[in-house]
Amino acid sequence: MKTVNGLPAHVLLVHAIVVLLPLAALLLALTALWPAARRRLAGPNLVLSLLVVVLVPITTNAGEWLEHRLTPSPLIGKHTALGDTAIYAAVAVAVLALLVWWRQREGAGRTPVKRVFLAPASGGVTATLTVVALLVAGGAVYDVIRIGDSGAKASWSDWAAQP
Repeated sequence: MKTVNGLPAHVLLVHAIVVLLPLAALLLALTALWPAARRRLAGPNLVLSLLVVVLVPITTNAGEWLEHRLTPSPLIGKHTALGDTAIYAAVAVAVLALLVWWRQREGAGRTPVKRVFLAPASGGVTATLTVVALLVAGGAVYDVIRIGDSGAKASWSDWAAQP
């Protein structure tokens, strides 16, 4: 996907990432911390997180297509380099969302086998998973902010420099 209705697809797709990746990170933190939210939102957040993992490469590929049609600049280069890190944040959020969802299923006895892989009754595992989920969620939001800020600077620096 290169253009949508005459606009570069990247400038449209990026809005989905800017909203959905922080939303998935927020839901990850919420489901890791709050058992009532975990029961209701762990499954939907897993689906959302996987959607983001699919959307990030589509968005970065559209961005690379756009980059090759612009005049090279250090700001665009920085944005491109930072944009390549979004997949790591998205995958980390998705993996943690999967772990939170699976532990919820194990704790509720809804796994296909009676084995318990992630020790849903273990306070130590719960605390570790919660801390890691909070760190990953915070890192993902920070990554989106850094990428977005660099993209805004690359897009609008010429305009801002005018009197």
